[in-house]
Amino acid sequence: MSGLNLAPEDGGGRFPGLDVLDLRDHWDAATRAAVDSRVSLLPAIRFFTVAEEAAATALFDQLLYQRTEPKVPVTRMVDSRLAEQETDGWHYDTMPADDVAWQRSLAALDDYARERHDRPFCECDWDDQAELLARIHDSKSAEWRGLPPAQVWSLWTRYACTAFYSHPWAWNEIGFAGPAYPRGYKNIGVDRREPFEVPDAKPAEDPVANPGDDPVKDVPSAP
Repeated sequence: MSGLNLAPEDGGGRFPGLDVLDLRDHWDAATRAAVDSRVSLLPAIRFFTVAEEAAATALFDQLLYQRTEPKVPVTRMVDSRLAEQETDGWHYDTMPADDVAWQRSLAALDDYARERHDRPFCECDWDDQAELLARIHDSKSAEWRGLPPAQVWSLWTRYACTAFYSHPWAWNEIGFAGPAYPRGYKNIGVDRREPFEVPDAKPAEDPVANPGDDPVKDVPSAP
C-alpha cells in the first residue's frame, strides 16, 4: 500500500474531497461517539512497555506501509484492546493467549533484530526491518523463537488490519463513506453512488503496488 491519503488535508488520493468526518451529523449519537473516540479520545498506552510500544509501532508501520504523517494510531488502538482484554475471543491452541503472545512475539522480534543488526527492531532502518519481517513471513520452520511463525504473522496482521480499517482516515483512503445508520442507502447497485460518495479518481491504478519500492527478493527464511 502506498501514497496513503489518510487525512483529507493531504489532498490527492484516490477519493479527493472525501472526509468521512464531515458526514458525522448523519450518524446517531452512539455511532458518533464510537468513531470520535478513534480519532481524538484514545487513552494513553497502558498495556505495552516502552520497548514493546516502540517495536509494535515499527512493526505496524511496516505491515501497513505507514511511512509519512499523519498515521493512523494503530499502536494505541491495539494497546487499548489488549489493556481491556478485548480479544477476538479465540486463539490457536499452539499459541498463548493474545496478550502473552504479543509480549513474547515483540520481545522475540527485538532479539531477532539484535542478533542480525545489533539493535532493536525499531532502530533498524526501513529495508532491514522489511527483510527481517520477510524472513519471518516466509519461514518454513515449525517454530520461530518458540512460536509458530505463521500464527505469529496471523496475530500481527489481524490486529493491525482491524485497527487500521476501523479508523476514519483509512475510510477516506478506500472511499468508504462511513456508517450508513440511520440514513441508509437508496442507490443500490454496481456504480450507483450515493450523493455523499466520491468516485475513484484513479481506477486504473493498482492500490497495492509500491512502484517506488523494490520488494524483498530471495530472502532466506527466518532460522
